[in-house]
Amino acid sequence: MSALLEVEDLKVAFTRRGEPDTVAVDGVSFDVKPGEIVGLVGESGCGKSVTSLAVMRLLPERGNRVAGSIRMDGEDLLGLSDSAMRERRGRDLSMIFQDPLSSLNPVIPVGLQVTEVLTRHRGMKKDAARREAAELLDRVGIPDPTRRLDSYPHQMSGGMRQRALIAIALACTPRLLIADEPTTALDVTIQAQILDLLKQLVAETGTALVMITHDLGVVAGLCDRVNVLYAGRIVERADRHELFRQPRHPYTHGLLGSIPRLDGPPGEDLAAIRGSVNDNLPWASPEGGACAFMPRCPRALEVCAEVTPAAEEAGTRLLRCHNPVPVAEGAE
Repeated sequence: MSALLEVEDLKVAFTRRGEPDTVAVDGVSFDVKPGEIVGLVGESGCGKSVTSLAVMRLLPERGNRVAGSIRMDGEDLLGLSDSAMRERRGRDLSMIFQDPLSSLNPVIPVGLQVTEVLTRHRGMKKDAARREAAELLDRVGIPDPTRRLDSYPHQMSGGMRQRALIAIALACTPRLLIADEPTTALDVTIQAQILDLLKQLVAETGTALVMITHDLGVVAGLCDRVNVLYAGRIVERADRHELFRQPRHPYTHGLLGSIPRLDGPPGEDLAAIRGSVNDNLPWASPEGGACAFMPRCPRALEVCAEVTPAAEEAGTRLLRCHNPVPVAEGAE
């Protein structure tokens, strides 16, 4: 099956007058097939959200440089005019943002925010759009949807607001949906409901989903393939089952080691990755000539301080590391 979305060698740098560029995304490449759920995983500051905003063409017009290609159905989105991209955004590709309270307009009823998409992209009349909006709210599990059309965001719970955002994103049945940490602010019960809802919608509609998260528990139950990002680069890519069974990059291994396990010894300390991603961003190294993860890596070699590891691909797996975790050590 051919890919719906193809991101190739994407680079995003933020520019400030008189200062070096801040490289937030450095050569990211991945693809998404119709009906597939692909994860972008990593700590805050690894470039996940910037990647998604670049795909959606939602980065500020000034103060950044974007290079590479982002193709949907073979058409490079970066080459589209602003008006052409506005037509595709919402109709062909849509995004669920992290915080529904700040994403929804607080002074406009939720129903109007849903119908705006329907009238703008599907040309529906007001009454028909309102009926369709009620059906969308019902589809995403909001009780008494007709009444809730007149509710303001502050009159809804966090889970209901997130469902309303999903309804807006799905209003035009987009072929590609990007979810940026959609369950971060929710409790675990509502989180599970939202994830089940997304999985069900993908199965029913064939929509491709890019799930951006720092939570590997979310990835374990949802994604088909996983891209692990660190300092703006994909350091490991694998099928979900393969990644959890045999993590090869020390960063992936550390992330998995930090997840609490119910079958572990009582009172056992969680593994921790020392330092922070912000301590060793790629532009801090002369000409980027070192592995960005080296200062935090327990398996670092001398070569890691001198040569940026190249991406090596074998089957469905991509790995960028000079000294990967041996299979036996990484296996469960």
